[in-house]
Amino acid sequence: MKNQHDQQESNLPTELSNPARQALVGAGYVRLEQFTSLSEAEVLRLHGMGPKGIDVIRRALQARGLSFADRKKGQAKDEK
Repeated sequence: MKNQHDQQESNLPTELSNPARQALVGAGYVRLEQFTSLSEAEVLRLHGMGPKGIDVIRRALQARGLSFADRKKGQAKDEK
């Protein structure tokens, strides 16, 4: 039942593969906004995540005017 609850609150892209989605949800990442404080490298460390999953998340973030924390080093300075 927890998965149904997570899916209702999630705004992760539907294009994500099942292994990528399971890796993210299992690590507690269910909202795109959470990735703005994470680097791509951090997300890639999750078992089940790969370059295609990162690209899907990156495009979804860009569509909302957001990015990964390490997307541009100049942006990361503002957050610290």
